[in-house]
Amino acid sequence: MAKAMADKKATALKKNPVPPRARITRIPATEVFPVIEQGMWPAKATEGESFPVRATVFREGHDALGVEAVLIDPDGKEHMRVPMYDIAPGLDRYEAWLMPDRPGAWKFRIDSWSDPYATWSHDAAIKIAADTDVELMLEEGARLMERASEGRPLPKGSRKQKAPAKESREILLEAARLMRDTTSSPQTRLSAGLSSQVRAVFRETPLRELWTRTRTFPLKVDRSKSLFSSWYEIFPRSYGAHRDEDGNWISGTLLQAADHLPRIADMGFDVIYLTPIHPIGTAFRKGRNNTLEAGPQDPGSPYGIGAPEGGHEAIHPELGTFDDFDEFVKRARALDMEVALDLALQCSPDHPWVSEHPEWFSMRADGSIAYAENPPKKYQDIYPLNFDNDPEGIYQAVKEVVLKWIEHGVTIFRVDNPHTKPLSFWQRFLADINESHPHVIFLAEAFTRPAMMRTLGGVGFHQSYTYFAWRTEKQEILDYFVEVAEETSHLMRPNFWPTTHDILTPQMTTGGTAIFALRAVLAATGSPSWGIYSGYEFIENVQRPGFEEQIDNEKYEFRPRNWEQANQHGIENLLTLLNSARKRHPALQQLRRIQVHPTSDDRLLCFSKHVPAKFSPTGEDDTVIVVVNLDPHNEVVGSVEIDLSKLGAAVTYGTGGQILEVVDELDGREYQWGEHNFVKLNPQERTAHIMAVKNSQSN
Repeated sequence: MAKAMADKKATALKKNPVPPRARITRIPATEVFPVIEQGMWPAKATEGESFPVRATVFREGHDALGVEAVLIDPDGKEHMRVPMYDIAPGLDRYEAWLMPDRPGAWKFRIDSWSDPYATWSHDAAIKIAADTDVELMLEEGARLMERASEGRPLPKGSRKQKAPAKESREILLEAARLMRDTTSSPQTRLSAGLSSQVRAVFRETPLRELWTRTRTFPLKVDRSKSLFSSWYEIFPRSYGAHRDEDGNWISGTLLQAADHLPRIADMGFDVIYLTPIHPIGTAFRKGRNNTLEAGPQDPGSPYGIGAPEGGHEAIHPELGTFDDFDEFVKRARALDMEVALDLALQCSPDHPWVSEHPEWFSMRADGSIAYAENPPKKYQDIYPLNFDNDPEGIYQAVKEVVLKWIEHGVTIFRVDNPHTKPLSFWQRFLADINESHPHVIFLAEAFTRPAMMRTLGGVGFHQSYTYFAWRTEKQEILDYFVEVAEETSHLMRPNFWPTTHDILTPQMTTGGTAIFALRAVLAATGSPSWGIYSGYEFIENVQRPGFEEQIDNEKYEFRPRNWEQANQHGIENLLTLLNSARKRHPALQQLRRIQVHPTSDDRLLCFSKHVPAKFSPTGEDDTVIVVVNLDPHNEVVGSVEIDLSKLGAAVTYGTGGQILEVVDELDGREYQWGEHNFVKLNPQERTAHIMAVKNSQSN
């Protein structure tokens, strides 16, 4: 029997030596997007956000074809079936937009078929106008209507499909009768087959011949917080830190930091991000401004994790207890905030892992353990893990740490330098945690080469730090906005930060309040996820000489601030307005659908974001236009050009032609905008407009 089966297979291969999965169909769909590594890894999507599906679809000859994108839910049921349209005439590139409604393991595919109605419509209109084969074309059309009324395509190479509804069948049969009515003119008879009612029936229930489909491609759909979030970073030890009567530093605590949560929540931030809160080692502890020797009052870097009191699973005794941490989480949740915790997989020389598992670290020729380096930076107080000697032991230890913090209410992890750990580790780890805790989110803090950044997203990281901080000129900013929104959105979700505790770019040092304001506007509107490092409100803009980071860096010392003066520069108000606008406008909560608009001055930047009503949670269109003066020193006067046909918003007609009714989210002023718009932005008064289009309708 085995020989007979082998002979049968050999005969089949002889007839067609191409393996079944590799065989091309009559109407192929190629170059499918979004697909990662030929579908080995799932593309990214988010509940409630639409995403584009594209493919190149073509066939032999001139007959018309039809294409649909099909979205399949985690239960294996068809969730959406949407016609795809040619977006690049002459290149056969088709597109449709789909939207999942809940997290899970989704799939999509593309169906293609021969469209006999579109073929007949095209040919009949030409021939009857030329008085060629008139009766033949009308009879073929009548028969097509009859076949379609039964939902019956040509038998060979076609799939079974449902018949139209009763009302639709009656429309088709009536069209067939009228096309055979020789008492009417040929044009009248043709019109019966081309009527709007008939076309609607074929749109609703196409007659599909040679119906084929691609294989299904995986889609990982995450909860909305994976895409839309507003982060606020703090060093908990600075909150409440003070000197005692003898001049000795007393650390702030988790409970003292919790007292500041209402102020942060009032600004609209919904993620409170804690730098490491674990015990800090004393061996090779760094002093102020990263000096090699710490003084007796220097608390050390919280990234030098591990001491006799414990490692990654412990809390620094000066910050409090797990009961205090649980209270912090409770208060945050009461304010609709989630807690993000730094996950820095590295150890101080005093970490328990160093003595218990020396094989987890890299040994030098002199017998010492190699410390971390990022030339010219040296981190003598940190030992990086070596995943080569005991990868399973390290894996289980890290998993145990993360699960413990999840049990205590952490739902987001900001992962420090994930690009210095094996990708295979992250792929397994993220899939493992997702299986048991699918709500938990991981952000990759990876300022590294593009391929690594994209691949970290591809293997499972939900969000990614980006190059935003270093994009400063108009064109490179706009190019980057389009890149993350259109080119890499299926791989990585960006999180824009103007500054971090590690990053203070040169442009932030000379522009005063205006540069802090305009960079906040760009971050908050350019990406659905953004973040602010505590102290941004105070315009902390002095660099440590030779480094792109702040002087008196909070990583190495206590840095208490007078929060009663936090709004002295107006930045606190601006942050509140930005987050308020983001929460009101679905267009700012989604990554895709960005349009760039020309301006008359290279210091003026303009883009818009749009969500059509059918994909909006409000059921209404939403369009926001952002204009920013990139010059923090000088007033800029110029014009903004809006192609209203590409904006996505509805227009009305005034005395000057087409107009948009817009309201500025930063001050509530209303304007009328059209194709050519005058703009004057003085950075000392206002550095940007965030124009929400009123009463917009989907185009």
